[in-house]
Amino acid sequence: MIILKTPEQIEKMKKAGEILADCHRHIATMIKPGVTTLEIDQFVEGFLAERGAHPEQKGYHGYPFATCASVNDVICHGFPSNEPLKDGDIVTIDMVVKLDGWLADSAWSYPVGNISEEAQHLLDVTKKSLYLGIEQAVVGNRIGDISHAIQSYAESENLSVVRHFVGHAIGENMHEEPQVPHYGPPHRGTRLKEGMVITIEPMLNIGTYKCKIDADGWTARTMDGKWSAQYEHTLAITKDGPVILTEQ
Repeated sequence: MIILKTPEQIEKMKKAGEILADCHRHIATMIKPGVTTLEIDQFVEGFLAERGAHPEQKGYHGYPFATCASVNDVICHGFPSNEPLKDGDIVTIDMVVKLDGWLADSAWSYPVGNISEEAQHLLDVTKKSLYLGIEQAVVGNRIGDISHAIQSYAESENLSVVRHFVGHAIGENMHEEPQVPHYGPPHRGTRLKEGMVITIEPMLNIGTYKCKIDADGWTARTMDGKWSAQYEHTLAITKDGPVILTEQ
């Protein structure tokens, strides 16, 4: 069932999104060689607590951390660790913030020190694909229009689109209907209506789109060991166009 949100409910989600975006701005200043993703995770937990917010994924189906921290070949759901980030790495920090019962979800990929041209291309294309998808998130379009915009651009830049993980509607629950794939033909799927709130979160890979899951049951890696990046916003579908609730 698709749950449409009222303007008042969207405003509550926007407040959660503002805290999330501010947290990402602080994380951006922390990312450097030598820092650990566990340090970042602990910072996030404290940052949210100080603002009366909660890291929603902590405890979700047993997930033990406030953030997902995905380094290099990890696509998503990586566990924060004590291993220091190295010059040339890339890392995606993903989190869901709960404030007064309403959620916002955003992931951002960061370069660590000086990265290769190939890694920079991956980051640039992944971020642009997110915004190309958002441009299609207008009343009357279909989910497939978002999907197609992302896939066609990513593949034109010789990157692959992860199939196993998709975007989704969000509200008082982390995962609501409909799902939002980042691949597929245009003009298909659910028609977008005013009041829908969704995440768009393309994960692009340098090599194959296929993935494998680590023994921890969470960490998803590329099948070929090549690198992956992700950018994600939560946005509301309005009569005046998409409104990003997690804008940095």
